This record gives sequence, C-alpha cells and structure tokens, in this order.
Amino acid sequence: MGQAVVDRESFRDTIATVDKEGKRVWLYPKKPNGKLYQYRKLVSYGFLALLFIGPFLKINGLPVLMLNLVERKFIIFGMIFWPQDFFILLVGFMAFIVFIILFTVVYGRVFCGWVCPQTIFLEMVFRRIEYWIEGDFTKQKALDKAEWTTEKIWKKTAKHGIFVFISFLIANTFLAYIIGIDALKAIVTDSPANHLGGLISLLVFTAIFYGVFARFREQVCTIVCPYGRLQGVMMDKKTTVIAYDYVRGEPREKLRKNQVRTAGDCIDCRQCVQVCPTGIDIRNGAQQMECINCTACIDACNSIMDMIGKPQNLIKYASEETIAEGKPWTFTGRMKSYTAVLVLLMAGFVTLLVTRENIDATILRTPGMLYQKTQDGQISNLYNISVINKTTEKLPITLKLIEPQGTIRLVRSGLELPEQGLAEGVFFAEIPKANLHGTTTEIKVGVYVGDKLIATEKTKFLGPGH
Repeated sequence: MGQAVVDRESFRDTIATVDKEGKRVWLYPKKPNGKLYQYRKLVSYGFLALLFIGPFLKINGLPVLMLNLVERKFIIFGMIFWPQDFFILLVGFMAFIVFIILFTVVYGRVFCGWVCPQTIFLEMVFRRIEYWIEGDFTKQKALDKAEWTTEKIWKKTAKHGIFVFISFLIANTFLAYIIGIDALKAIVTDSPANHLGGLISLLVFTAIFYGVFARFREQVCTIVCPYGRLQGVMMDKKTTVIAYDYVRGEPREKLRKNQVRTAGDCIDCRQCVQVCPTGIDIRNGAQQMECINCTACIDACNSIMDMIGKPQNLIKYASEETIAEGKPWTFTGRMKSYTAVLVLLMAGFVTLLVTRENIDATILRTPGMLYQKTQDGQISNLYNISVINKTTEKLPITLKLIEPQGTIRLVRSGLELPEQGLAEGVFFAEIPKANLHGTTTEIKVGVYVGDKLIATEKTKFLGPGH
C-alpha cells in the first residue's frame, strides 16, 4: 500500500508519454467499445460530414464560412466582414471564449473528447484505420517489434498511404475555408505553374496534418494545446469531470474465486488505463491535465462491472465534491457570473449583426486644403470618400448633402461600387454661407442607390465665420 502511495504521488510529476530519460513513449490504446463510444461516433461523423460539406454550402452565392486572412476578408453565414467590421468579430470571439470558459467550469474538457477536430480525426479516423489494418493494441505492438516481412511492409505502406491521402483531403478542405471552394478548384484543375503558391500551401498543410495524426498524435493535447494547459485554472472541485469513485472503489484488490471480498469494487483490471488515448490512469485523481474526457474509460469499466455483477459508473461524470462529500450538483455563483457575461456578449453580438450595414462609407476632408469661395458666392470644401460594398451586387451610387442645405459636385463623374469591392472618389461640398454656423459646421452626407439612402456619414466643414 505504501508503494501505491509513492506511485500516485510520482504520477503528478510525469506524463505517460515520456519516460524517465525524457524519450517519447509510444501509446497503443486498446480499441474502445461501449454505449458512450457509439454516441461519440455519431457526434464525430456528424461533425466530419459538416466539415467536408461546409466549403460547398453557400448563402446568397457566398460561402457559409470563409476566413481569408491574406485578403482580410471574412464570410460567416453568407455575410461579408471587412476590417471595418473587426469590432463585430471581436465581440463574437469574446463570446466564444467566455462560452468555452463557462463550459469548462461546468463540464470540464468535454469539448476536447467529443467535439475537438484533433480528437475526432485522431480517434475516429486515423486510429480506426490503424485498428482495421494492423489489429488491436496487442497486434500493433507485436507488428512494430517484428522483423520487416512482406506482411509488415504492405500493412505499414497501406496504412501510411491512406494517412497521406486523408491528410491531403483535410488540407484541401482547410484551404477551401481560407480561399474559398472556387479558388481551390482553380488550383486543383488548372496548371500547377499558374498556382504555385496554392500548390505549395496544399503540400505544406498535407505534411503538417500527416505529421500530427500519424506521429505527434496525443502530444498535441498534452503538450501543445493551450486549452488543455489552462484547464487547471478554469476548473474547481465543483466542475463535472470524468472521475473515479474512490469512495466506492478503494481499496483495490484483484478478484479471486471462492473468496469473500472485503475490498472496494475496483478489481485493478487496468482496462481503464489500456483504453485511454493519452495513457493516464483515471484512478490517480480527477482533473489530470492529460484527460480529454473522451469517456473510453467509463465504457471499459462499465463492461467489467457488468461481468462481475457490480453496479456501473465506478468511473463516471461527477465533480470531485460530489464524490468526496456526496453533495448534489449546484449552479454556483461563479457559473452564474459567466452565464450573465455570456448572455450580454451574445446579445451584443446579435445586435451588431442585425444592425450591421452592407455599405460602409468613410468621408474625410482633404488634408492641407482650406475652404474656397465659388463664383456664385458659396463656400466649398474638398473631400475624399471611400465606400465599401459588402454585397454581391454592383451598385451605382450618388452623393447628396442632407444637412445643411447645399450641393455635392464629384471631381469625376459617377461612382460605381463593384461587388464585394471598394470605390474611392473626390468631391466638393458647396454650401451657402448663410447656412453655416461659424468657422466649423458639422455636415451630413448621404450615400444613395437610386432614391434609397444606404449610408450616412458626418464630417466637418470649414467656413469663414460671421
């Protein structure tokens, strides 16, 4: 028992994927099975279908989602966002971060085990291919240790060939969300010489995805992912996590025939350890950094409990407080605070989306220019205008002075907004001196398409005063 205590304490200072010399320990998780695993497969394949179909889905001729960082053009649910809309995206991003924090405070790393693309691709695509070709964990170990034979060569070649192909598909999908499906089609179908940059991007992304899912694997979750690192800050004893019920399970003891059992329900079969994709022993305590809440250990333990005639859920979703003190789950003040902030941010985000204008105009006085007097005695100021069109239609626009009364005269005739584009121009605003209020007057300029006012801008107008 003393040795067990030492082992549990030392666990806190090491991770399962690194040995004492600091070298990588390759994990061979046992193929999971059970009710929760079947639910995870349904969720995962639903997200995978949505991910691969997403680039082809369009709303009003625009992609459902496109994040073009190079051109600083973002399309979300068919709505175009330009740099001028950055504050809307910022509010939406803040709402997403608060949602992740709130979700983690209440439910731990359920996102990691059920929704995270890294977990979905690794556990539901790449590992399943590995199980299909090489067999379960014992056969994989034996194959890796065996000499190079014809069987080993074709299995390894087939596995990694499929891995490269799937990584290429993921890279294409990833790039489609950045540049759009139409631009991706041009890269794929046209001569590579005409799209050298796009082709290099595809190959780089393919190599990255292959490296992550074929070699780096769970190290992404235990070493790289900042969300996994921060979970200890966001979670507390009231957070619902995957936990071992040590009150019921301890002390552990192997199951022996014809012996009256006085120990706990845990028979130390280590099935929960064998199925863990990050190699941890869930019995070493809740809130372990490497635990991604994938529920594989719950399914494994439940199957053993059924076999020995014990109740299920020796490993279950529960908070540390619930197991230690038997307290029921409560919605704490901390959770209420996060919820209130989240509701406010979401309300602000939705309001900004609803009130967002499809046309943005910026009008500035031309630097270094003073007012002028026209031949008919009016006061004139020179302005620069920049208009952004966030729609998919070309729009001929006109400018009118709304307040005070006056006229606008374009330096070049006509302003036409290209679809999803920018138009710039220069104009004179001419106002009778009687309509001015001192040396500086605020004026309002309207941007019209036909008779429809689509945007208004306020700016300053300089005059001679009284």
